[in-house]
Amino acid sequence: MYLTQGLHRALQRNSGMTALTHVSDSGVRRQTHVQLAGSVARQAAALAQRGIARGDRVALLAPNSDQLVRAILACWWLGAVACPLNIRWSTPELAHALQDSEASLLLVDDSLLALAPAGETPLLRLGALEEEAAGLEPLADTRTGGDALAAILYTGGTTGRSKGVMLSHANFWTASMTRGAELNNAPDSVSLLVAPLFHVAGLGRLVGQLIVGGGCVTMAQFRPAAVIEAIAEYRIGDIIVVPSMLQSLLDDPSFTPERVRSLTRIAFGAAPMPPDLLDRALAAWPHAEFFQAYGLTETAGAVCINLPANHRPEARALGRLNSVGRAGLGAEIIVADESGRELPRGEVGEILARGPMVMQGYWRNPEATAAALRDGWLRTGDAGRMLDDGYLFIVDRLKDMIISGGENVYCAEVEAALRSHPQVRQAAVIGVPDARWGESVHAAVVLDESTDGTVATADALRAWCRERLAGYKCPRNISFMRELPLSAAGKVLKNVLRERVQA
Repeated sequence: MYLTQGLHRALQRNSGMTALTHVSDSGVRRQTHVQLAGSVARQAAALAQRGIARGDRVALLAPNSDQLVRAILACWWLGAVACPLNIRWSTPELAHALQDSEASLLLVDDSLLALAPAGETPLLRLGALEEEAAGLEPLADTRTGGDALAAILYTGGTTGRSKGVMLSHANFWTASMTRGAELNNAPDSVSLLVAPLFHVAGLGRLVGQLIVGGGCVTMAQFRPAAVIEAIAEYRIGDIIVVPSMLQSLLDDPSFTPERVRSLTRIAFGAAPMPPDLLDRALAAWPHAEFFQAYGLTETAGAVCINLPANHRPEARALGRLNSVGRAGLGAEIIVADESGRELPRGEVGEILARGPMVMQGYWRNPEATAAALRDGWLRTGDAGRMLDDGYLFIVDRLKDMIISGGENVYCAEVEAALRSHPQVRQAAVIGVPDARWGESVHAAVVLDESTDGTVATADALRAWCRERLAGYKCPRNISFMRELPLSAAGKVLKNVLRERVQA
């Protein structure tokens, strides 16, 4: 199990197929499998010439592009560890990751040179690496794999210093096999990589396409009109989105079902899918498979999949639409109490996962590793409940749970109630200090314009929630915002939201 194996297999089966396409405002670049393998082998030689050896960490700071994909593959070809960094981080945050990972080299896209930290880590432009590689003899693939580290992915850092998640070749391979066993990819499939490759969803999708020898189209950022154009032009078959991205596609003036007909599989996660949005999407793509995936950086991808059948209108009565599905092949999932004992079905507790896709630990952080990995189980930090048939439902992040007057309030439940209001586009709920109750429920919402010109008020939204929730769960205060602070993965940055609310 080594992550360059799929490239070798593709060379035998369909070497002339387009493996990699990059789409940008300045033009389009394409490479076949044989061209990609040659470029990767020469870039690995260039890295080796600069002293990079097996096990060395190579940091990468770049938006999605063919250059970034080749550099990651060159690291794996050489046996080095790829450390793609979040391009939305500040320079001090990037400096912390470089120091923590002890990176031997930082590869940077030209557009981000100003963001790159000055320090002890040598810096090289991605373009310069390719120029150096052009004149070198290809390096033989080391075929490094198994338990050898493939990547260190840094967590978002929303609650403090980011932690480096250590993921091996075997971790990525088995996570992709878990997904592929239930939702297989055809070897001639084309996937759009617009989810950032510094996140596990994007990098895991790249790995999945590598394994089957499929094609990838990269784009530096999600722009609805450009994505619609790319889907139409390159016959893209699958995409990973968060619900807000899906809504942006459907709302874009250039959207028509005919232009995006090639999409046959749409994966979503990171946030709940509003039923009305799913209905719009199903109407636009009546032939497509929609499915929700649940996983963490620490599991190298999805460990649960809610299959397409559960997202069709005729299956709604089963009550599985909001589930994240059942444990994937090779994964074990339980809902447990604080001591790690499995709870009776239906009770809320912490979700624990076990399997060969679970990380090796946190880089240079034995305390955090010991806290997360106990008795062979990964403590996810997510609260959930499991039904008798094994379907898992996410309740909330444990750390986001609000304790108000001694009662547990799960933010996700309140957010779902708010989002069901016809004028609420987005909603996020946090706990704020309260002298009487300890914490009180505070909601931040983004409104849609109503068809009749009315605007939902805080009182109206509270009344809406009281019809659907217990009184102690209803927001005491509501902030109206033009937009919510989002991470690159489309998740609400609740630490940033708390700062704005407090200000």
